[in-house]
Amino acid sequence: MHWEVVWNNMDYFLLGRYPAGPLGGLALSILLALGGIFLAFWIGIIFGLLRLSKRWYLRIPSIIYIEIIRGTPLLLLIFWFYFLAPVIFHRPMPEARTTLMAFAVFTGAYVAEIVRAGILSIPKGQMEAARSSGLNHRQAMTYIVLPQALRNMIPSFVNQFVSLTKDTSLAYIIGVQELTRAATQVNNRSLTAPAEIFFAIAVIYFIICFSLTQTSRWLEKRLSYRTAGKIHQKAIELLDDSLE
Repeated sequence: MHWEVVWNNMDYFLLGRYPAGPLGGLALSILLALGGIFLAFWIGIIFGLLRLSKRWYLRIPSIIYIEIIRGTPLLLLIFWFYFLAPVIFHRPMPEARTTLMAFAVFTGAYVAEIVRAGILSIPKGQMEAARSSGLNHRQAMTYIVLPQALRNMIPSFVNQFVSLTKDTSLAYIIGVQELTRAATQVNNRSLTAPAEIFFAIAVIYFIICFSLTQTSRWLEKRLSYRTAGKIHQKAIELLDDSLE
């Protein structure tokens, strides 16, 4: 066994060449996952709401985007952005940036379906009660329906984040210095401990993903007893304003 290869290169696995060089390793993987899920959240909110729109010219483009992206492998999407982004923007694009764009667009399609399902899971009586209380459709959706739906979406959001964290390993195919590529480089240099190196990488991925799952469970329990009271209070405030 050659575990010393893993310990001697642990800083490279975690940070890449940083601070003497570019950031890489696990830190870059986490940044790609965080950036991707942040952008995908807003993309998903927009397209999820558009898919529920009664206006066909808003709903149809949303359906086309969601179905095409969900039917396309992420690796192929990474290649598309890697080769097409410089052509579209007329300048070279860093590999990490094009990968981030691919992650955001890909995950956004799945988040849009999570948003749609979360909104549809709320009983229609919630919207009807809000409208009968004097709120317009936008206010009812913003202050009554969406807060409840978002709380129900937390487990699905975290599962998508966990999946994206693991999918960052695909970025190594275009040269992004994330965790899997760092492990491959160390293995190519040493050629003595491939099992130890990739077992250590698997453990690192597991720790990150398990921590995210546990955090989501804690957050879900913490929000469960707060959201209902806030929604009720906001509805009363809006009703008072409408009566005035």
